[in-house]
Amino acid sequence: MSNLQEASDLQNNVSISARRFEESPFIERTDCPEMIRGVYAGRYFPIFTGEDYLEKYWCLRQKALIFDVPEKPIEISGPDAVPFLEKVLARKVATMAEGRGYYAIACTPQGGVFMDGVMFKLGENRFWYVQADGPFEAWLMAHSGGFDVSISDPHSRVLQIQGPTSIEIMKAASGGAIDETLKYFRSGYFDLGGQTLYVSRTGFTNELGFEVYSDGAKTDHLALWDHLMACGEPHGMEFSSTRALTIRRIEGGILGNLTDMTPDMTPYEAGLAPFINMEKGDFVGRDALVGKDTRSCLFGLTCATQTPAAGSVVMEGDTVVGRITAGIPSPTLGVGVGYVHFNAPGDWVGRTLSMRLPDGSLHSGDIVQPPFFDQEKNIVRGVDRSIPERPAI
Repeated sequence: MSNLQEASDLQNNVSISARRFEESPFIERTDCPEMIRGVYAGRYFPIFTGEDYLEKYWCLRQKALIFDVPEKPIEISGPDAVPFLEKVLARKVATMAEGRGYYAIACTPQGGVFMDGVMFKLGENRFWYVQADGPFEAWLMAHSGGFDVSISDPHSRVLQIQGPTSIEIMKAASGGAIDETLKYFRSGYFDLGGQTLYVSRTGFTNELGFEVYSDGAKTDHLALWDHLMACGEPHGMEFSSTRALTIRRIEGGILGNLTDMTPDMTPYEAGLAPFINMEKGDFVGRDALVGKDTRSCLFGLTCATQTPAAGSVVMEGDTVVGRITAGIPSPTLGVGVGYVHFNAPGDWVGRTLSMRLPDGSLHSGDIVQPPFFDQEKNIVRGVDRSIPERPAI
């Protein structure tokens, strides 16, 4: 099931039982009558709060935004934590250092993408895997036979502080303990307003940013929120729903599990070959990946006349050659951008093809290699600290 967050989804909502999914511990600070929530990893999160998404987007690009996100940390610990993770993940775990984060994929036995997320080593034989959408905790349980491991939910809720002023905000929030020396995909425990919490220099926007992980019932969530907001206010930080985040993650070439990649796609098709360590030995799905075409089928499409939308098809002449998985209007580029999953690998980049939207209209689109800008990822790594100018309308 896709977890789409396109503009049309704001008008496509249903009422469901409020107790079926986890409520955010920050809801008292973020709730408003206009809020529309999504469900992701069994958690509610705000996808719209009545805000002007363009204003929030440019606040993200020029200052900072704080997001209440639903990614779910799962704890894997015990004497067999390392061999267990080597078995269930396609990324090599044994050489991982404490305080390091790895992007890691779990494959199905058939070699498809089941889950993606970021894994952190918190201590010896203790890891957190911050999962994307999907039933990953149950999947881990099902594969844990024969391993001396404990799989548990630490009930950690995640806040993302993203944008060029995020380092100054985190410096203030940590009393100077967090600064530029905390490199991209590094993490550790820090005192934030009198509470010891796990912090990583990661995010879902490809902007400079951090993630703060609460510690379940031990955390005073509202005090944490108030502390971060007070530290962020002098640096222009605002709260936002995830609409601006979704726009920026697509611009930045970040894929959404169950939306842009699905269990019927290999990680190679999704362009994720660098994260599959075939040489490390056996893991779930490895046998199915042996001999597979390692070329990508997932690319970007830019369109000057319309925003790509899920359900659109991409055509070469009269032949359908791919489909759009998700699309957004790019405020930075001034065009519509989206991901296209081609039916087969090929020399697609640099070509101009037709896109047929769900309403039947045809539009010309250029195929590009994502991300749509900042190919070297200098922004998220902190190499490029320049503040982008907002284009004149």
